[in-house]
Amino acid sequence: MLAKVTSCAVVGLEGVLISVEVDIARGLPSMTIVGLPDTAVQESRERVRAAIKNSGLPFPSARVTVNLAPADIRKAGPAYDLPIAIGILLANEQIFGDVEPAIIMGELSLDGGVRHISGALPMANQAKKEGFTTLFVPAEDAPQAALIDGVTVYPVESLLDLIDHLSGHKKLAPYEMTFSLNGNGATPPYATDLSEIKG
Repeated sequence: MLAKVTSCAVVGLEGVLISVEVDIARGLPSMTIVGLPDTAVQESRERVRAAIKNSGLPFPSARVTVNLAPADIRKAGPAYDLPIAIGILLANEQIFGDVEPAIIMGELSLDGGVRHISGALPMANQAKKEGFTTLFVPAEDAPQAALIDGVTVYPVESLLDLIDHLSGHKKLAPYEMTFSLNGNGATPPYATDLSEIKG
């Protein structure tokens, strides 16, 4: 079965949409990533395999082919781990959910946790330009991605959290921006107290 998940890359200062296509077919168990991936992307095979298993799900005992399109753009970094994992689970019919209107990005740790990635802001900006309104990003990067108006950003802590959300078992809460004088909700000690002003 074939599954498609949309992710994003950063080329220079601009975001570029990347289609993550996953095909699972009969054959000797293997996983191949094509589409001009760099070393970090090639290494995602082991991260994705371990993250799926350590999230309590079996990794497909079949031939897994992952295509990152368009092929003429070099794919760098670990941001494709999360969309690749979701694509594999969808293609293997281990989970069901509609990911077409969403962009997914994030690095996976071996235990299934979702780690920080670089470029969340230009990726979110490109998502809006392309008409996407939903983003699933590492929780650490949600404040940055949420700076773009018109998109709903879901902070993802783990692969299992996203699986539960897509399956409808436990929905993620969208990130909500909070504004304060020093960015953390507390008033800095040097802030002016208007009661001290006379005259």
